[in-house]
Amino acid sequence: MLIGVPKEIKQSEYRVALTPAGVTMLKASGHEVLIEAGAGGGSGFEDGDYTREGADIAATASEVWAKADMIMKVKEPLAEEFAYFREGLLLFTYLHLAAAADLTKALVDRGVTAIAYETIQLANGSLPLLTPMSEVAGRMSVQVGAQFLEAFNGGRGVLLGGVPGVPPAEVVIIGGGIVGTNAAKIALGMGANVVILEKSADRMRYLDDVFGGRLRTLMSSPLHIAEAVSQADLLIGAVLIPGARAPQLVTDQMVQKMRKGSVIVDVAVDQGGSIETVDRPTTHKDPIYMKHGVIHYAVANIPGAVPRTSTFALTNATIPYALDLANRGLDAVRQSVPLQKGVNTHAGKVTYEPVAAATGLPYTPLDKWLNSVPYENLES
Repeated sequence: MLIGVPKEIKQSEYRVALTPAGVTMLKASGHEVLIEAGAGGGSGFEDGDYTREGADIAATASEVWAKADMIMKVKEPLAEEFAYFREGLLLFTYLHLAAAADLTKALVDRGVTAIAYETIQLANGSLPLLTPMSEVAGRMSVQVGAQFLEAFNGGRGVLLGGVPGVPPAEVVIIGGGIVGTNAAKIALGMGANVVILEKSADRMRYLDDVFGGRLRTLMSSPLHIAEAVSQADLLIGAVLIPGARAPQLVTDQMVQKMRKGSVIVDVAVDQGGSIETVDRPTTHKDPIYMKHGVIHYAVANIPGAVPRTSTFALTNATIPYALDLANRGLDAVRQSVPLQKGVNTHAGKVTYEPVAAATGLPYTPLDKWLNSVPYENLES
């Protein structure tokens, strides 16, 4: 199989889908790799780093898309890339289709088999390809939140950890999953007071054990959320429903009661956002806007700010699945339940129910295709 890696074109996105070590592994299994010139530059990889491992370099993105059997990316394709879609193409990347109806329709109309990193799911419910970027985003959410709490950036002028005799900042995290847990690690390490709101009693017990009672957990309810948000210096939205739009748990009215100069970081913005006042994504170049006197940070690709760390972490997670797809083609999907959960579109159909529900497109269960189509017709 020929695996293509185009350069990311999302604003301020410096990650790349494959490290040179990933090329080595694919080449060792007999596959070809085509990298767009300069694709790895933002992560510190030169074209020569890839060619030394056996990759070929393409001068343009169009060449990569046209020649590849499987495209590996980091972020979802943008509108200018839709023209590259074609029937039978295998696209392997973060997609977040529940918040992207136009992209979903383009994938369906062109017959692309789109496998989303973020919906590949193991039997225990974990999301192995989303986890590393959630770890990065969770840790960075506190880092950027602390930055924008500084008066110079329009914030309240609060030091996250305080100093002796002066209380620390109040950090409120909505959601106790991977993002929330990693945000709590950094916030506690910086000396803040931390509250996590979570709907799972088992998860709250886990968090209490892991952090040794150093943070408070609250059952997530409208009342508890409203009370916690009103006291927050830094509010972090860390809610995730795999493949679906994030529920809006923090209302406009709640935000209005926050103190002026407080900061909101909504990590769920790429899934539609979990905070009502986060009404649009922002970028690393223009990361914030003010509403009700509260700073809103809504960058949809937070890990892109630390691309070298993120690229290594991402490739570590994706390469086993990429190898499986390259070695066995779509038959890998038939034999892997985690990969089946990753298939969001196939053969002109939406095959992931939460995406269909969010976009209003018809849903076709993937198992109908898996059970009815013989191996030799898998690509039809």
